[in-house]
Amino acid sequence: MKILLINPEVPDTFWSLKNALKFMGKKSALPPLGLVTVGALLPEEWDKKLVDMNTTRLRDSDLLWADYVFVTAMVIQQESVDRVIRRCRDKGVKVVAGGPLFTSLPDDYPDVDHLVLGEGEVTLPLFVRDVQNGNAKRVYTPEGRADLSRTPRPMWSLINMKKYVAMELQFSRGCPFDCDFCDVTNLFGHKLRTKTSGQILAELDDLYDRGWRGQVFFVDDNFIGNKAILKRELLPAITSWMKQRKHPFFFNTQASINLADDKELMGLMVEAGFDCVFVGIETPDEKSLLECNKVQNRNRDMLDCVAKIQESGMQVQAGFILGFDSDTANVFDNLIEFIQNSGVVTAMVGLLNAPPGTKLYQRMADEKRLTRARTGDNMDCTINFLPKMGLEKLLAGYRQVVETIYSQPHYCERILTFFKKYQLPGTMRFHLNFSELQALFKSMWHIGIRGEGRRHYWKLLLWSLREPRYLQMAVRFSIYGYHFRKIVGDFQDRINVLLGEHTAVVAT
Repeated sequence: MKILLINPEVPDTFWSLKNALKFMGKKSALPPLGLVTVGALLPEEWDKKLVDMNTTRLRDSDLLWADYVFVTAMVIQQESVDRVIRRCRDKGVKVVAGGPLFTSLPDDYPDVDHLVLGEGEVTLPLFVRDVQNGNAKRVYTPEGRADLSRTPRPMWSLINMKKYVAMELQFSRGCPFDCDFCDVTNLFGHKLRTKTSGQILAELDDLYDRGWRGQVFFVDDNFIGNKAILKRELLPAITSWMKQRKHPFFFNTQASINLADDKELMGLMVEAGFDCVFVGIETPDEKSLLECNKVQNRNRDMLDCVAKIQESGMQVQAGFILGFDSDTANVFDNLIEFIQNSGVVTAMVGLLNAPPGTKLYQRMADEKRLTRARTGDNMDCTINFLPKMGLEKLLAGYRQVVETIYSQPHYCERILTFFKKYQLPGTMRFHLNFSELQALFKSMWHIGIRGEGRRHYWKLLLWSLREPRYLQMAVRFSIYGYHFRKIVGDFQDRINVLLGEHTAVVAT
């Protein structure tokens, strides 16, 4: 069999970092971890090629080479997915589809030849068996959850690592919490399942042996879901591995805010090489946290929690949400104040959306408030239900928040706030590789000379020279801020379109 694995294009979004990639000479932020794992799950004797449309153009010759096209996607890749499927139809190539988009919305894809849903470790072997026996079914639905201790190492030979900003690993799936707007537990369940420490070290070996040095992202939705196994096994193993190889990587991941309650765990993560963690803060408002069942965030001083994590040696990136029924008129000013005071440099502020299958979606359906399909883009100004605040007021306040926090004065001020709270890890070494030097000089030209708010850029850069290790971070923050400002630059145009669409929906 000849198998073509396709990762559809991701549009220009907050996390795509497309406007920042050109500073670093990279094509994409992250590789398609799901597809390189699928490649390892397929029979060894099958021929495999991978086309990541975020780094490489998909050619007709690629499609004509293949017996099957395997495509995976998240909701945000939906437009590109539709184009890929049409091209496969035109060329007479069979399509096998799986991943979050198809698992959530299988009925939207009647033209796909085979839907392999749920976790690939469970359903993909069944499809392979049936293909080999000549009786493949159209739909494969999972029974039970995957045993991650049997998940193979990703097949990194399928990609060109030089095109990416970071590499990826996955240690666990599942989340013990039950936020009403989150569909992670629909896909992976509440019970946390993990790989072994030996598996993770083997995956680190693969990356190291292939010459990778730099950032590695643990894609777990909640890395600290099982604190005991992290403290007892994984983090000590990674620490030892890193010391033996003179710290070739630095890690980042996602975690719940209760990480701040465990000083020992934070210390072990920093010692192992973690220097950044994304946290779903959502809102500092207690009523809104109660509304969405974000129990892990309630009854705590969120600013103090962020400060504890930063002081431990990890940068906090955070997600925030506007559009809760409990939100009042002062929510916008309060959120700006919180973000600025927290020193959370990378603050993703999105509008609340209700993914199918979640408790929020069911409540909005029962109240007849659903209006449109969600786009999967955290920051495109869309919301898929009628907000109690009123859409026009919500969008105006949303625009105020994002335009304020990513204006150059506020953004650079927030970086300095972070630096003053952040405790530099002892394992962090100062070095500038070619990609980072390229980013430095390009940022001087595009931001420091041609950009708006030039004075704030140079003030930040000069301040960072007092501790050279800050320089790398200051440059990275600056080019990310450049990207974020590009993303929010056309918000008013989007809002005008959305308000027109909303008026039409309400009228019908």
